[in-house]
Amino acid sequence: MLEQQIDGVRRRALERIQSAANADELEAARVEALGRKGFLSNASKEFGKLAPEERARAGKLLNEAKQAIETALEDRRARFDRDTLKAKLESEWIDLTLPAPGIRPGSLHPVTQVQTEIEELFISMGFTVLDGPEVETEYHNFDALNIPANHPARDTQDTFWLTNGLLLRTHTSPVQVRGMQKLGPPLRMIAPGRVFRNEEVDASHEHTFYQLEGMMIDRDVSVAHLIYFMMTLLSSIFRREVTVRLRPGFFPFVEPGFELDIQCLICGGPGCPVCKQSGWVELLPCGLVHPNVLRMSGIDPEEWNGFAFGLGLTRLAMMRYGIDDIRLLASGDLRFLNQF
Repeated sequence: MLEQQIDGVRRRALERIQSAANADELEAARVEALGRKGFLSNASKEFGKLAPEERARAGKLLNEAKQAIETALEDRRARFDRDTLKAKLESEWIDLTLPAPGIRPGSLHPVTQVQTEIEELFISMGFTVLDGPEVETEYHNFDALNIPANHPARDTQDTFWLTNGLLLRTHTSPVQVRGMQKLGPPLRMIAPGRVFRNEEVDASHEHTFYQLEGMMIDRDVSVAHLIYFMMTLLSSIFRREVTVRLRPGFFPFVEPGFELDIQCLICGGPGCPVCKQSGWVELLPCGLVHPNVLRMSGIDPEEWNGFAFGLGLTRLAMMRYGIDDIRLLASGDLRFLNQF
């Protein structure tokens, strides 16, 4: 009776293995026959009721059944593996004798597109485009901009400090310092570039992003000059009139200082994650250059004065193209970048 049961389990298992259409069905057949609660496991529990001679015959039959089932399972798995590999090779096959598809054109990153437009605009107004190192000294990044070691403004810029005492620049303003020291007045310059801040990343903040600083040093420069150049910049970039507001702001390197905000172009004013539900995006900190900054760069503030501004190129690109998450710009996702 037990021998017939084992033989029946063997036949049913082999039939299920051969008819299995995929790996899941094959695994189900294995568990049914060889699992801890499978047919053969249950059959072995009946051995204690058999006479010694019957037990020997049943044991031999049970081992033969297990071996036959395991061999069939292995053969079927190998067949599935061969079929999978064959399908993959056929789907991924490339005819190397075909001619190359040719050059696939790329495009500029959206931040680079905005930067290029601003550079062309300011060059047309007599400004020079300057560049500077991303690894800066504490003097150029803070001290020369009227931000000494005990100044509270340092707390607003979470800095990446290096082990050699240098730092990753927190803004592109150090390029203004180098420009004043090297070129002297009169001076019209802009400084686009990558900056770094140890900030928590969210929809409107990144630890690595792009800024653009601008400066004009001459005689009798006023706030009116500043507003003119800022409005010219914004109308050129957005190609339409935009709603802005100018409010007092404190920055150690300008006096007086202002915050120029733009009405959020993502939501139009009601509020969204980009503008932190306020309807406004801080875009252009600006003001007249502080006399101390001029002095530390070797310029006499009694003879010369000027204005300076800084804007976030990354945020400007978000406003320009309606991008609602700053993290997309540095993601490297071609599905996103191909839209530009």
